[in-house]
Amino acid sequence: MPTVLVVDDDATVREVVVTYLEQAGYDTLVAPDGPNALVAARSQPDLVVLDVMLPGFDGFEVCRRLREERPELPIIMLTALGEEEDRIAGLGSGADDYLAKPFSPRELVLRVASVLRRAQPLVSDAPLTDGNLHLDRVARTATMDGDPLSLTAREFDLLAHFLSQPGTAFSREDLLSAVWNWEYGDLTTVTVHVRRLREKVERDPSQPTRIVTVWGVGYRWDAA
Repeated sequence: MPTVLVVDDDATVREVVVTYLEQAGYDTLVAPDGPNALVAARSQPDLVVLDVMLPGFDGFEVCRRLREERPELPIIMLTALGEEEDRIAGLGSGADDYLAKPFSPRELVLRVASVLRRAQPLVSDAPLTDGNLHLDRVARTATMDGDPLSLTAREFDLLAHFLSQPGTAFSREDLLSAVWNWEYGDLTTVTVHVRRLREKVERDPSQPTRIVTVWGVGYRWDAA
């Protein structure tokens, strides 16, 4: 079974989360602060549940450092009181998903399953190419001009979704359902991921020519 690293300075939260994850069949690792989270991550967990407010250094810094070492590692951040600034900062630092405290442990387990499912290779899918951009959905690798692109699991899925249907306008609700497998949720999640993806695939992210905004609808991939 996949191993989940739970990082939270609250022992009660760690205990509850670990209990629910293990009841769902996951193996777990725990860490109480930022430095210990990086040490525990050397054990190669399959996913990290990461609190924002941590001793040592905060969850945003942990997320950034984990991304440098393992860009594909799925990360779910726990944000205090659902503050929009925390949500945007968490997604901006590389998180694949977030959950606001207080949260339902059952919902967290469902989110873990969803993120892990989205991170699995789609072995039947053919490569996708658009100009200088190449996406291998079996190997889950992406290159632009022959150079590797460092994408999170969710960024990879979002890019694959766009590339597989060029010229189609998607609403943020469409993308939330297709890429995140959520029927409802905070649409800021999509906005932040689109912005991050533009920074990686656009020549000038401030004037995108690939992931274009369709006013009143959402976003569309314009093929080269």
